[in-house]
Amino acid sequence: MTEHKADVGRGITLVYERFGDPGAQPLLLIAGLGQQLHSWPTEFCEQLAGRGYQVVRFDNRDVGASTHARFRPPSLPAMLLGRFPPQQYDLADLAHDTAGLLDVLGFDAAHLVGVSMGGMIAQTVAALHPARARTLTSIMSTTGTRLAGLPAWSTWRLLGARPPRTRDEAIEHTVRIFRHIGSHGFPFDEPFVRELAQRDWARDPSSAGTGRQLAAILRSGNRARQLHSITAPTLVVHGDRDRMVHPTGALATARAIRGARRATIRGMGHDLPRGAWPVLLDLISEHASVGSADAKA
Repeated sequence: MTEHKADVGRGITLVYERFGDPGAQPLLLIAGLGQQLHSWPTEFCEQLAGRGYQVVRFDNRDVGASTHARFRPPSLPAMLLGRFPPQQYDLADLAHDTAGLLDVLGFDAAHLVGVSMGGMIAQTVAALHPARARTLTSIMSTTGTRLAGLPAWSTWRLLGARPPRTRDEAIEHTVRIFRHIGSHGFPFDEPFVRELAQRDWARDPSSAGTGRQLAAILRSGNRARQLHSITAPTLVVHGDRDRMVHPTGALATARAIRGARRATIRGMGHDLPRGAWPVLLDLISEHASVGSADAKA
């Protein structure tokens, strides 16, 4: 795929890739915490484009080839205590980046599909820029409340581990993380995870951006009241084996967004296992199709 750069304003450049017919309805895939654009597998994107959509995947700010901040991320204890540096951005800033990407691409609106932190960004775009969201699909995400959707205690220990310093350490760390938070109801594809980690390191060996993104999530707090304003047709998808965002996060999200539908994928954790693709692709494409039909009615 050919990578393109978009100046989305406020000194931020996002790198993106496109799949499918340029004249088809746009569908924007928003990646999760610390995840680069290829965390949405190329074959997954191609299959989604084959269902009649122009699919765009991109690096959020602070990961991959997009603009990185220069300040040191706060420590995890500082984040949990609400202590952030003055330069720290939040989810609204990431949502404005996303809306700026839509401007550059010439899309008045798009189907927004976000996973984990990407789901939070998609929710925030739909709340702050309602005209830009044709539909919203929030996958394995939550509202920011501290009463639901929290990581397992074992996951917190992994999040607080010393960042990897070498390529080999980064690969082993990624394998360890996804063995823990991945989909225990589906086969673990270690070769794919290793390949993903190698590509991550080659494009962006720094882990500081992930820390700043995590701080953006925690600084944004509970967004449930903000999500009440969402009018886009919304689908909330979650696995029942998620150790990163507990499935209660899906319930909180669906309750916060009026008219939201909820779907549970059995055996899925906090990743996109190939075995779940048929269900995920059906859910995303059918929701986008129904939402578009509702908008025309």
